[in-house]
Amino acid sequence: MACYISSNDNRFYVATESSYGAVATIAAKNRFPAVKLSAIHRREQPERRDKTGGRTWVGVPTGFRKRTSFEAVTFLTGWTNQNEEPAYGPLISASLGGSAKFFTGGTVSTMVDPTRMRFTTNHGLSVGQAVTYGGEMRFVTAIVDTVTVVLNARFTASPAAGAAIGKTVTYAPATELPSVSIFDYWSPQGAVNRILRGSAVGAMRVGINGDFHQFSFRGMAADLLDTESFTSGQGALTAFPAEPAVGALNYTLVPGNLGQAWLGSTPEQLFTITSGELVVDNDLDLRSREFGSDTPRCIAAGTRSVIADFSLFETTEDATQSLYAAARQRSPVSVMLQLGQDSGQLCGVYLKSLVPEVPEFLDEETRLEWRFRDSRAQGTIDDEVFLAFG
Repeated sequence: MACYISSNDNRFYVATESSYGAVATIAAKNRFPAVKLSAIHRREQPERRDKTGGRTWVGVPTGFRKRTSFEAVTFLTGWTNQNEEPAYGPLISASLGGSAKFFTGGTVSTMVDPTRMRFTTNHGLSVGQAVTYGGEMRFVTAIVDTVTVVLNARFTASPAAGAAIGKTVTYAPATELPSVSIFDYWSPQGAVNRILRGSAVGAMRVGINGDFHQFSFRGMAADLLDTESFTSGQGALTAFPAEPAVGALNYTLVPGNLGQAWLGSTPEQLFTITSGELVVDNDLDLRSREFGSDTPRCIAAGTRSVIADFSLFETTEDATQSLYAAARQRSPVSVMLQLGQDSGQLCGVYLKSLVPEVPEFLDEETRLEWRFRDSRAQGTIDDEVFLAFG
């Protein structure tokens, strides 16, 4: 007997495409726990100006250009299989451009100073990669030699000789953006399943201090395929792909109030952050206006914009007051946000050079709050933001 379909009875998968618009192959490991996936698929309907003899709209012919947009929202979850990138990793890569870069861990020889770490063997790290220790994450800002690195901030408890440094996976910006295929499978059998092929992320948002740490991805796709209208050849497929064998999806959500914030020209930990959001905007366009095609041909990204908004309570502490001075003087500061506080459930975002805007003074409540809006990160070439899991 036909009945309603539960909006909770679907499963999401994502994978990087080998070429733009060619639907990627997925496996069970590509399933990620999204909160929602919205997709809008339209064809252009230009205005007709021919005289039809009446006021009735008589329609337009088929074949006009397709426009497909999407938004996917997911939570930060535990990184359980540290030999693979997180299931939503392809969406992070599609947002920044760079592919996953793994650090397999190491052993501390000595801490030369609070931010200079020496390993017992070749570390294999590069600038921008993350390391973890004791439920904390830090980013490499300089390579001294094959066994020594400089970190963006000190650890709360300095690692002793012989301490184990945990595994991480880091994503960095790149000039070109990869495309992904996003799959949306539903139960029961007979429900419409969908694929967003040629999906390009225009904007990624990372929120802090909500109920849970959350990522959202907005962008445009080449086309929306579905089981009801699929024809052979779409997305370089001969048949609509069957869903991988469905197993249990076990994951841990990370409370949105857990984490750390390190800000300043000489970074200090601030405990007064009340809210924050990081937005990476790719100024996205698709090659879709050229003669001879009704779907986009490739991704055309513009100048990357990395914007941070955050609010904090004002105090007389030097770390807080120096932020205001930096805003007035247009002096860049570094920013590191750590989401989570347990190994295997960490996400870090590092901006090496953020120019804070002069904050608004919010005095409606009983305690004075500063709100820094539209502060933009800068860099040299593809190095203004790094995002890592550990």
